[in-house]
Amino acid sequence: MQSFAKLLLLFGLLALASASPVRIQKRGVYKVERVPNPNYTGRNGPRALLKTLRKYRMPIPASVAGAAQQQTEMISKREPKRGKGHRQKGQNGGAAAGGQAAGSAANGTGLVTTTPEANDVEYLSPVTIGGQTLNLDFDSGSSDLWVFNSQLSTAATQGHTIYDPTQSKTFALMQGASFEISYGDGSGAAGNVGTDTVDIGGATVTKQAIELATAVSRSFVEDTNNNGLLGLAFSQLNTVQPAQQKTFFDNVKSSLAEPLFTADLRAQAAGAYEFGRVDTSKFTGAMTWVPVNTTDGFWQFTSEKFAVDGGTPQTSTAGAQAIADTGTTLLLADPAVAQAYYAQVDGAVDDQQQGGFTFPCSAQLPDLQLDVGGTMATVKGTDINFAQVDDQTCFGGLQATTAGLQIYGDIFFKSNFVAFNGGNNTLGFAQHV
Repeated sequence: MQSFAKLLLLFGLLALASASPVRIQKRGVYKVERVPNPNYTGRNGPRALLKTLRKYRMPIPASVAGAAQQQTEMISKREPKRGKGHRQKGQNGGAAAGGQAAGSAANGTGLVTTTPEANDVEYLSPVTIGGQTLNLDFDSGSSDLWVFNSQLSTAATQGHTIYDPTQSKTFALMQGASFEISYGDGSGAAGNVGTDTVDIGGATVTKQAIELATAVSRSFVEDTNNNGLLGLAFSQLNTVQPAQQKTFFDNVKSSLAEPLFTADLRAQAAGAYEFGRVDTSKFTGAMTWVPVNTTDGFWQFTSEKFAVDGGTPQTSTAGAQAIADTGTTLLLADPAVAQAYYAQVDGAVDDQQQGGFTFPCSAQLPDLQLDVGGTMATVKGTDINFAQVDDQTCFGGLQATTAGLQIYGDIFFKSNFVAFNGGNNTLGFAQHV
C-alpha cells in the first residue's frame, strides 16, 4: 500500500512539473481538418468582457472579474525529442528588425475563408507556413503571428494542428529573439522566433517572422480548433525582442493590387478575409472611408455620436475614440451609448451579478447607429444578442467601456463589411449584403 502511495505521489510531481507557469506580461481556399472541442461550453459574456477590458488595460469592475472566473494556467514546453532537436537552417545575424521580407501574389490578391467557432466566439482562417496549413485567429488589435508548434508538450498540443519547423525547407531560426504576449484575460503565449514563408490564399511573404510558442495558456490549449493568432494591427505593437518584427500585412502590402485587406465576418456563417481587393458584391451602397489615427498602433478613429433605432443622433463624449478589432468579440462603447440603448429595451438591466447589461431573451433589440469617423454605421439589433445566461436572460453584445477608448469587435463586423487600407491609413465600411 505504501509503494502504491509513493507511485501516486511521483506521478503527481511529474504532472506538476510539466505544467509549470510562465509569467505573461501582455487572441485559392484551403480545407483544414477541424477537431471537435469537448471542453467548449458556449459563450461566456462576462469572460468576453473581461478579456477586452484587460487587453486594452481598462479598469475592471469587481462584478466583471467575479462573474468571469478566468483560468490562466500556462502549459510549458517539453524536453527536446531524443535525436530530433530544434533545427536551425542558417542564421540571420540575430534579431534584426523586420522589413526585408519579400511579398508576392499571383494576381495581387489573397483570399481565405473565415469560419466562426460555435456561437461566433471567434473566426478562424487557414494560413500556410512553410508548406504546413493551420487555422489561425486574425486579430486587427494585435501585431504578433504566433503558432502552436512541435516545441510544445503533448499535453499542450493534443487535438491541435501544429507547425513543425524541422519539416520546413524555408525555416530559419532568429538567434536570440523571443516574444511574450497576452490578450487580456491572462491568456497568452511566449517563446522563440524564426522566419518562414507564409501564404494566405495566394498572398505570400517569404521571410515572415513566425513566433513559436514554448508556453501557452490553458484557454488556448482547450480551444483545439485554434492553432494560433495572426496580428493585423500596426507593426509598432509587435512584442518580439530585442527588435520588433513587421506584421504579415506590412510585409505583403507593397505587392498587392491595392495595399489593403478586408474583413467579411458573418453571423453563424462562413465569411472571408481578402488581401489586395475590395469585393463590392459583399456590401450595399457606397463604401465610406475615414482617416485612422495610428499613434498607438491601432486602427483607431473618432466616434462621438450615436443613435438608437434610427433616431436623432446624440453626442456621447466629444472627441471619443474607437478601435476596429477583429480579435475582440464584444462591442464596448461609451457608457452613455450603452445606457441609452438599453433604456429602449424592455426589462434590460445593468446586472452586477453578471458583470454587464442583460435583458430578457424574448426582447426585440433595436438597431444601433455608431459614429465611425464622422459617418454613421448601423449595428443590427439581432447581432447585439450575444449569450444566453439562463432560460430567460441574455447577455448583451454591447457593453460599456470603463475607459475613454471604445472597442468595436465582431458584433460590429457582423453588420458591416470593413476594409483596412495601409496605403493611406484609412478605414472603409459599408452595410453587409
